Amino acid sequence: MEATVRDTIKEITRKHLTEGIGKCYGQCLTAVGWVGGTLPELYEKGGMIELSMADVAGGAIVTGAALAGDRPIYVVRYQGFQWYNAASIVNYAAKSKAIWGRPCPVLVRSIAMEGGVGPVAGSSHHSLVHRMPGIKVIAPMTPNEYQYAYDNYMNDDDPYYISEHRKSYDNTEELKNIIHYNADFTIFPISITRLEMKKLVVLAEQEGLVLNIIHQLWIKPFSIPSSWKVALKNSEYGGLVTDDDYVEGVANSIANELNLASGKKVHTLGLESKTAGFYSQVDNLPPTAEKIMEKLKQIKYGL
Repeated sequence: MEATVRDTIKEITRKHLTEGIGKCYGQCLTAVGWVGGTLPELYEKGGMIELSMADVAGGAIVTGAALAGDRPIYVVRYQGFQWYNAASIVNYAAKSKAIWGRPCPVLVRSIAMEGGVGPVAGSSHHSLVHRMPGIKVIAPMTPNEYQYAYDNYMNDDDPYYISEHRKSYDNTEELKNIIHYNADFTIFPISITRLEMKKLVVLAEQEGLVLNIIHQLWIKPFSIPSSWKVALKNSEYGGLVTDDDYVEGVANSIANELNLASGKKVHTLGLESKTAGFYSQVDNLPPTAEKIMEKLKQIKYGL
């Protein structure tokens, strides 16, 4: 049986703890479910550290642990809770090396989900930390990508913000770029919108559209390979960045860099500019393949 993203995270964490590399910190880690099945069934003696429900304190505790020589994995169950948890990460851990010459490597597992979870907890919030110097931001959606993210963290001395999504946990497939010589659009999907690309390609074929799909793993640092520039320049209607966050942040930033590098217009599509509620009629969900197709048709026909 192929390993899922869930299996990969669980095995990474097991080795991290049992080999004495570092500890795992967070709230309700050993509760029913073990954070969506991504944690090994270990307890305090095994390196699983249960933090109090005081969200602001957690980031400070793991920052202190990293400064003391630990290699902490910090689990934040809902990305929206980074409004509380990220303060010490971005204002101390991320700046410690630059100011005092003392690295503070923390691995933040920031977990997104949506659907009936209200105005604070839901969706991705990588834009929250993206603008701050000294932290790296990556959004793996496949088993190999998650292993790659962890390996980079272990070979680095910067704090890492891993933007996860719970809907990726069952995924076993690696996601490959699709690049045509001449396409109608080039799509740059981030986070859970990447898993909509297979369906989007089918919908595009039905509409007679040819799409380039260039999956976004690194959010920060962000670089643009020459092959991406060529693909975008050769796209008749330009590009589209899709995200599971509000576009006024990472999506707009990446779109701007792509636009400047290629000279082509790059649009964005993410969460609607509204507050989510606690039931389906007032949810704010990431763009589906159907919503993305609507956006492409609007761009093509100038609607």
